Amino acid sequence: MTGSEEWDNLPGCQPHKALASGFTQDGDVLIGGIFPVHDASVYRALTFTEEPVATTCQKFVSDYYQWLQAMVFTIEEINRSTDLLPNITLGFSIYDCCMMTQHTLKGTLWMLTGQEQPIPNYECWRNRPPAAIVGDAISSSSIVMARILGLYRYPQISYSASSPLLSDRIQFPSFLRTIPSDDFQSRGLVQLLMHFGWTWVGLLAEDSDYGQQGAHILQEELHAAGACVAFFETILTNRAEKNTFHIAQVVKDSTASVVVIFSTDYVMVSLLEELVRQRVTGKTWISSDGWSTSNVLSIEKYSEILIGTIGFDINSGDVPGLEEYLSNINAIKSPEYIYIREFWEVTFGCKWLDVEETLIMLENTTSFCTGAEKLESIHNVDNDFTTFRIIFNIYKAVRAIAMALHDMKSCKPGEGPFSNGICADTLNFQPWQLLHYIKNVCLSGKGIAEKFFDGHGEPPARYDIVNWQRSPQGIVWHRKVGEYEGSDPAGQKLLFNGNEILWTSGSSQVPISVCSPSCPIGFRKAAIKGKPTCCFECVPCPQGEISNQSDSVACMRCPWDQWPNEKQDQCISKTLEFLSYEQPLGTTLAASSIFSCMIPVAILVTFVYYKKTPIVRANNRSLSDLLLLSLTLCFLSSLTFIGYPTPTKCLVRQAAFGIIFALCISCILAKTIMVVIAFNATKPNSNLRRWVGPQLSYIVIIVCVLIQVVLCICWLIVSPPFSKYNTDTQPGKIIAECNDGSPIAFWCLLGYLGLLASVSFLVAFLARKLPDSFNEAKYITFSMIAFISVWLSFIPAYLSTRGKYMVAMEVFAIWSSSLALVCCIFFPKCYVIMLRPDMNTKEYLMGRGESQSKKVKHMDGCDLCVAAPMAKITVAVKPRDGRGCDELRSEVAAQCGEIPVLTAVTGEVGLYGSIDTVGYYSSNAVSKPPMKPPCKRMIGHQPVPPVEEKHTYRIEINPYKCTNFN
Repeated sequence: MTGSEEWDNLPGCQPHKALASGFTQDGDVLIGGIFPVHDASVYRALTFTEEPVATTCQKFVSDYYQWLQAMVFTIEEINRSTDLLPNITLGFSIYDCCMMTQHTLKGTLWMLTGQEQPIPNYECWRNRPPAAIVGDAISSSSIVMARILGLYRYPQISYSASSPLLSDRIQFPSFLRTIPSDDFQSRGLVQLLMHFGWTWVGLLAEDSDYGQQGAHILQEELHAAGACVAFFETILTNRAEKNTFHIAQVVKDSTASVVVIFSTDYVMVSLLEELVRQRVTGKTWISSDGWSTSNVLSIEKYSEILIGTIGFDINSGDVPGLEEYLSNINAIKSPEYIYIREFWEVTFGCKWLDVEETLIMLENTTSFCTGAEKLESIHNVDNDFTTFRIIFNIYKAVRAIAMALHDMKSCKPGEGPFSNGICADTLNFQPWQLLHYIKNVCLSGKGIAEKFFDGHGEPPARYDIVNWQRSPQGIVWHRKVGEYEGSDPAGQKLLFNGNEILWTSGSSQVPISVCSPSCPIGFRKAAIKGKPTCCFECVPCPQGEISNQSDSVACMRCPWDQWPNEKQDQCISKTLEFLSYEQPLGTTLAASSIFSCMIPVAILVTFVYYKKTPIVRANNRSLSDLLLLSLTLCFLSSLTFIGYPTPTKCLVRQAAFGIIFALCISCILAKTIMVVIAFNATKPNSNLRRWVGPQLSYIVIIVCVLIQVVLCICWLIVSPPFSKYNTDTQPGKIIAECNDGSPIAFWCLLGYLGLLASVSFLVAFLARKLPDSFNEAKYITFSMIAFISVWLSFIPAYLSTRGKYMVAMEVFAIWSSSLALVCCIFFPKCYVIMLRPDMNTKEYLMGRGESQSKKVKHMDGCDLCVAAPMAKITVAVKPRDGRGCDELRSEVAAQCGEIPVLTAVTGEVGLYGSIDTVGYYSSNAVSKPPMKPPCKRMIGHQPVPPVEEKHTYRIEINPYKCTNFN
């Protein structure tokens, strides 16, 4: 610091004088302040064809003037205090930046150098430059200031610059502020929007750092919260051709009913004028702190649009004595007050008269100022100083500097914060030394009691939530309806009373601003291609999932043993399902199986009772008994499929079913094979004669059943069936079922049964035309057709059903196929035994009717008819030449071969039958049959009775039968 004489001799330094835009009041320590007393309201277009014309300050703003006076008031209050900075007088240097960055830069350099035409790095102050600077109001200008002041670590405290960029301690190491960063405000605005469910909002921002950065942070936070921006428009400020018409059209046409505006109040004026002109109403406006309590906009002209606005504003506080101080300002008594004359003219609408202007003013009707006007008579929002929030920030900034100076002054040598414990001299210190104390200052008194700045030079992020309402007197006022604590250690808190809010419509009903209606519980949101995420469709939750909150992005899957209720908003226990005996279906199937199993038992009892009758003896009784027992087991095997599927049931039921049915079909196959072998064995010299007997039947049955047993054993060893819970097949049900383990093995089991049934069917089909006195081939053919039809129908039905119905389908197939075998094979015999005993005789079974014969040859009045094996031969002739029985016998024997076939009228011949009658015939009447009967032994002889001519006689020779039809 140079002395006064040295200062006068410094080259380039001129005597310090007041500037048109700056004012200095001396003191031991100066505090600088930069305020926008005027507004640069005149902009000229840049043509780049001539030198740009300097933008001039045009409009005096009384609100901004109050900011300046707040700093002066605070300094005078500190100077009067005996507790804060005793024996030290604070002075100030104030500069009007006129809301222009170039003026802010000019004022900053003026405070650093002391010259109106600054010389960088050259200090021309008579005493010292300001210890710290309070300012600026807007972020873009504060950034310019901070870059210069940061080079020298010169303390700067802004009262209104809220750009998040200024939180960067690397770029701006000496910047602090008493207003929170817009980062906190943006998050608070998003919480406000989400609280009311506004997910579809418009966004407007002025083209400054304050507007653009705050709006972009807000946009990012909205996207993170799941909300969407319907439109984002920029309000141009520095050009005459503003885009307010376009913005008003966008706002009017948008479906978003809520619009957030990041701007200052004076930038908003032109936009509001256009909104009024286009009659844009019905929108809810959300304001940033730049205009949330603006007196400029709180006029009747804009009230129809802005009533219902909700805004964030910096936390307000009372500055005791300031209102009285400003009310006592008098242009006559205190002419030294800065800009007092302009303030008086704007406030009272008068004009100060200079001597040279007297004649001109007298000729006009304009009133002139006398200085006797009273500020107390002005009752409007402009002098509601206790709620003017920027004033409170200025008050805190000045007191923070004073408290830092006081802490510096109170430092004890050897205990200082600097190296070696030194202390700074309050009247001769470096800027960085004061910066250290400011960062650690703890404000107290006057309603302030806290450590103010955090590690980034940020104050506590507290906001008031205000609602624009109309007072009973009809004026627009800003009612506090809540608070937002953005820097709360426990989390950001939004507290307000929604009942006190008056909305745009004038009611207490919260407006709706969404792109798509809310999805109810049980639904989820599905994005619409090409549209923002807030525009969606509501689709029901998939099966097995629920959503118990509205607007769910995804549905939650229920646990495996639970299922959604009808509304799909909660999970309930699934129903356990299996084919039980208690259910009507299970009861019906079980009762049918038990009743049906008694049918083959009853037939078996009937056969035992009538065991000596021809029809029972003629049908291989042992095979029939075994077949009836296997059919009984077939009916009973279906019961293993009913009831809870225990592991033991699952293990044995399919194997038992396969083996029992294999035994049943094997018996049928054995009976069919024996019919074929018996008739083919009647041929002379046939090799099949040795197979005639019960041994072959048992061999066929054992081999066929053994193959199925081996298949089942391999199945149970390699991949045994097991019980399990099936939760995927039927919604809302847990199906207790048996897993077959190996589907291939199951279908091989069924395929083998199908193979046995097919072979039985083919053999029986080929033997169907043999004489049916002892022939069961026809009935076996029908039974196999029914059996195969049932199981072929079973396959698609089984594959198309699930759960208990799949089990019921298999039970029904077992029951119906077993019943078909019983009915087709044994019911005809039971009919004869029980209802037609006249047919259960040897004579009837021997085939007396001629309907069983088949004419094969006609010769000389005699037809020789040969039937299939196991039948008879009947030769009918008319006696013509009177030959006797011996000659007839010789003739027939010659025709049949070496075996004698005619021995007596009633004598038995061969293995299977007898000769009932014998007649006389001509020598040319009988031809050699195509198949020789197995006539091997004579049983007895009886005399042949005499025959008469003109009578027809019948000769029956077993096992062939020929009938004369003449």
